[in-house]
Amino acid sequence: MIAVLWLINAVLNLYWWIVIISVVLSWLFAFNIVNRGNPVVDTIARFVGDMTEPVLSKIRGVMPNLGAVDISPIVLLLGITFLQIFVNTTIAPMVLGTGTVS
Repeated sequence: MIAVLWLINAVLNLYWWIVIISVVLSWLFAFNIVNRGNPVVDTIARFVGDMTEPVLSKIRGVMPNLGAVDISPIVLLLGITFLQIFVNTTIAPMVLGTGTVS
């Protein structure tokens, strides 16, 4: 069971970093620092977008329109962090009897 809890934490950590990469890439595209015409950059951007956009679009649908400011990645990162804390402090002690999973 420890392996399952570790895997949940690892997947949440990986997704957290994918969201961060998505935000950084959007800034790099906005300020024309990287060109989407580069095949490697385009492949990375499409992968990251495919991974994050379904969740971010659902968050955007619930949140009020703030104009040009998109805080949906922040909400998603807070949600991921909440899930990690919940798993480590509530689920892990119930399943394992004591302690947390790192």
